[in-house]
Amino acid sequence: MRTHDFDQYLRQLGVAELSPASCPFDPGIAPTVLESHLEQSAHLILSLKISMSCWIIANPEATRRKVAAAKAAAVATSAGGGPYEVAVAQGMLPAYLDLCADVGFDAIECGSGFTDGGMPPAEAAELIRQRNLIFDYELGDKHSGEFGSAQVSELIDEGHRWLDVGARRLVIEARESASDIGLFDARGKLDTTHADRLVDEFGLQILVFEAPTKSSQFALIEHFGPNVRLGNLPMNELLRVETYRRGLHSDAFANASLRPRRDGVSALEQSS
Repeated sequence: MRTHDFDQYLRQLGVAELSPASCPFDPGIAPTVLESHLEQSAHLILSLKISMSCWIIANPEATRRKVAAAKAAAVATSAGGGPYEVAVAQGMLPAYLDLCADVGFDAIECGSGFTDGGMPPAEAAELIRQRNLIFDYELGDKHSGEFGSAQVSELIDEGHRWLDVGARRLVIEARESASDIGLFDARGKLDTTHADRLVDEFGLQILVFEAPTKSSQFALIEHFGPNVRLGNLPMNELLRVETYRRGLHSDAFANASLRPRRDGVSALEQSS
């Protein structure tokens, strides 16, 4: 007979109870693999991004199976931003949005990371709302390297334009490398000055920082604390990220701001 409770043990350790803050992505893994990850980790997921255009060229039944599996696990889904940009550039946004709604996505990601935008935010937002979809907006160019101060100012203005028309969240670009892109230099080091500026402007609840690598994930959690929202996490790295948030990873346990407290007050509560 099973007599031990996992959650009770974590509380006894002093591990903070955290709301889901991770947004992993699926770049084309098999439906059975995704279903297994959802069985294991759905309670830790803020939202799941079915990424790039892989879902469009895969077997349609496999794509529908993935979205249905997420829905059954009570995990919200979004379609990655690349297909949005291609659809806008090709004059096919209404048809793309119809397809997203038909598949059952909850949200889509908008952006202009490798195209020129091509459609005013208010016009795009209205088309999205007509399909009962939610939308996020990705800030940052996929090919222009690290953010500079002037670019961050432009991104802040761009972010406000999309928030003003109803964007749910702003996603900070880091692609799949977190190297020489966005907030990360060529060595993968986080630019905390620019990151702080974005958080001061928008707040942690609005921002999702793409963090596709171990070093980028750990750097953002160490700098902003366990409630920072992270995106572009490979599914097989999600549990490692969540152990780090909770001070259960060896490196996090050595960090006084993340280590669990056994005195009844967690490190998270003491820092708030």
